[in-house]
Amino acid sequence: MGTCALCQRPERRLSEHHLIPRTLHRNKWFKKNFTREQMNATVDLCRDCHSALHRFESEKSLGRDFNTIEALKAHPEIGKFVRFVAKQRSGRTRTR
Repeated sequence: MGTCALCQRPERRLSEHHLIPRTLHRNKWFKKNFTREQMNATVDLCRDCHSALHRFESEKSLGRDFNTIEALKAHPEIGKFVRFVAKQRSGRTRTR
């Protein structure tokens, strides 16, 4: 059992989220502006939080502007969602 890096809920199953999405790793701008370690950095997220990230922002936006936990929490919609889901029981929350 682990803990979600965003909502801090304990979860049995976490998914690995690349802070800079893998689809962008071959993009010249990202290669120029980030180290290999930054490109490969991941965090463990619960399914609810991981789905929310990709629902609220495009992959390019996540990679450019929201590539840290702090930046994700500061995002208006993501931050609001994280505060909501942190109060819910562990396990898949109905968010749609």
